[in-house]
Amino acid sequence: MAKTATPTADLSTLTKAKAKVELKRLALTIESHNKKYYQDDAPSISDAEYDALRQRIVAIEEKFPDLVARDSPTQTVGAAPARGFAKVQHAVPMLSLGNAFSAEDVAEFVGRVRRFLKRDADEFPAIVAEPKIDGLSLSLRYELGKLVKAATRGDGFTGEDVTANARTLKEIPNQLAGTTIPDACEIRGEVYMLKSDFLALNQKQEETGDTVFANPRNSAAGSLRQKDVTITASRPLKFFAYAWGEMSDLPSDTQHGMLAWLDKAGFSVNPLIKLCRSVDDVLEFYNSIGEQRAALGYDIDGVVYKVDRLDWQERLGFAGRAPRWAIAHKFAAEQATTILEKIEIQVGRTGALTPVARLQPITVGGVVVQNATLHNADEIARKDIREGDTVVIQRAGDVIPQIVSVVIEKRPATARPYDFPDKCPRCGSHVASEEGEVVRRCTGGLICPAQAVEKLKHFVSRLAFDIDGLGDKQIQEFYDDGLVMHPVDIFTLERRDARSAKKLADREGYGETSVRNLFAAIDDRRKIELNRLIFALGIRHIGEGNAKLLARHYGTMNAFRDAMLAAAAGKTAEGNTSEAYQDLNDIDGVGDIVAEALVEFFAEPRNVIALNDLIGELEEVIPVAQPAGQSPVSGKTVVFTGSLEKFTRDEAKARAERLGAKVAGSVSKKTDYVVAGDDAGSKLKKARDLGVAVLTEDEWLAMIEGT
Repeated sequence: MAKTATPTADLSTLTKAKAKVELKRLALTIESHNKKYYQDDAPSISDAEYDALRQRIVAIEEKFPDLVARDSPTQTVGAAPARGFAKVQHAVPMLSLGNAFSAEDVAEFVGRVRRFLKRDADEFPAIVAEPKIDGLSLSLRYELGKLVKAATRGDGFTGEDVTANARTLKEIPNQLAGTTIPDACEIRGEVYMLKSDFLALNQKQEETGDTVFANPRNSAAGSLRQKDVTITASRPLKFFAYAWGEMSDLPSDTQHGMLAWLDKAGFSVNPLIKLCRSVDDVLEFYNSIGEQRAALGYDIDGVVYKVDRLDWQERLGFAGRAPRWAIAHKFAAEQATTILEKIEIQVGRTGALTPVARLQPITVGGVVVQNATLHNADEIARKDIREGDTVVIQRAGDVIPQIVSVVIEKRPATARPYDFPDKCPRCGSHVASEEGEVVRRCTGGLICPAQAVEKLKHFVSRLAFDIDGLGDKQIQEFYDDGLVMHPVDIFTLERRDARSAKKLADREGYGETSVRNLFAAIDDRRKIELNRLIFALGIRHIGEGNAKLLARHYGTMNAFRDAMLAAAAGKTAEGNTSEAYQDLNDIDGVGDIVAEALVEFFAEPRNVIALNDLIGELEEVIPVAQPAGQSPVSGKTVVFTGSLEKFTRDEAKARAERLGAKVAGSVSKKTDYVVAGDDAGSKLKKARDLGVAVLTEDEWLAMIEGT
């Protein structure tokens, strides 16, 4: 029998300081796994482990709501599109779903919907329940009924153009059928592969010495994203339609009505989908699908529930990365046991030492797994994990498992508690932890090759400069040979190569054409979006979401840099009361942690010099696109306070942002409007003291009416 693992620190005893640290660690971990899943079709953790990480973040954020960051995994989705395909901007974002893991979670979802819509407790919002297909999300754009574009989800906002490949799928019509066809419509669904077709394909791949896929999902994703469209055409891919994006007209006013229309338009719609009218109906459907799961011809990893009425979906809107009107009810994970042969330490770009478990390879659910992330020293100690232990691992559908517990009775007599290193394995520098932080970091920031190289890899990563032909391998080689030691060196490489006696073209694996292509790719990135540049700097706590938030707020590179320098100049031993710092800290979603990280970065003169040198090599830093066009509140800063009656706070905030307004969490002299409900307190008083315009709910609605 396996020993039950000691759980992560009890929320009831978790301090705010430790919560901040844990949230940042979890966010970085999830960001890494998102890239591997969405970009590389090669996930490195199981669904179960991924869900556990997300559940922990949700639990911490619920206890400390003021710690929710814009780049939190609960506020973002997916990963940027991979290289090699043209990029497609989604007119309507392809966002992800929140998760439920129990009957109680499902009941709470229904309760949240009722409360948001202000419905009676005995009024059940009809729910459409459908199997959650484990495949690759795809969006199909039709104009006048004709297929004109197909794109993958990507990061939810920008995907990959796979139109030619999608046209080869028999279940994707090139021309929509029927008479009620909108002039423009985006149909969304899942590309998947039958289990029998997957096994046959893998057998063929093995016989010819080609890539053998880990599971049907990876096989489907890899098959659709082929450069050679004839390969895609030869693969037995299928497609279920279940949603839509931009529509010039909606053929129905309900979810189940839209599914019926999709069927008539020529798409395959899952025949198991059911309209449920009570929580018992919903759970009965979930249990029934679970019993059928093994016999289904395709992989599923749960059930999706969606509010049926489309007008209610519109009102419910979105919370961060997920719609409030839908949720995914996940299936339980699979488990197995294996031997933990060794614990190795990896050093990241921030100096964080991450322990990795090397496992004796074992097949779980048809997939061979042999690695697992152990997160930090505290987790190893909590679970008392030792080299040589027999461990219980858990997965739900992908590659690397979570270590659930240790089988104590099988522990070798020679096994000893793991001694976490106090020296960096890469440079030998002392290892330390910040106050309240569980992560241990190398202190050799300027001399540690692991940090320098990882920061350069981050700089050219897909969400940053995304330079074609300059990936992790090339960065490592160029760093080792002294060619690229700092970001600016990338943009001076061509000039230095022209003066060098030893040319890049003479290096093994290179040639005149490949070097010419590399220089062209670098030149192509001399024009870069502001949010990408901010993200590329690798400042702690500045992920993709916060980078976009800062870019939207400041608009231009000069405005951002000047504001950060002013904020850094205002830092004193007693604190920071500068106007620039207050403006930064007042941005809804920023807060002390992010603001301090930015101040620390810009307070270091060498960072500023490096940034200025980099900007000097760029042609243009492009402002981030604003979320909305002109409206009465476009570009205005709005604060909502008090008890709102006509809409919830989340509804009000979401609509204001759609109209291009900036929603702030506190009132300052830069605030344009304060919308005050009943029992408005200190924010209302401060607004009046500062002479800020104060609006009632009715006045606010009148202002934005018609938008």
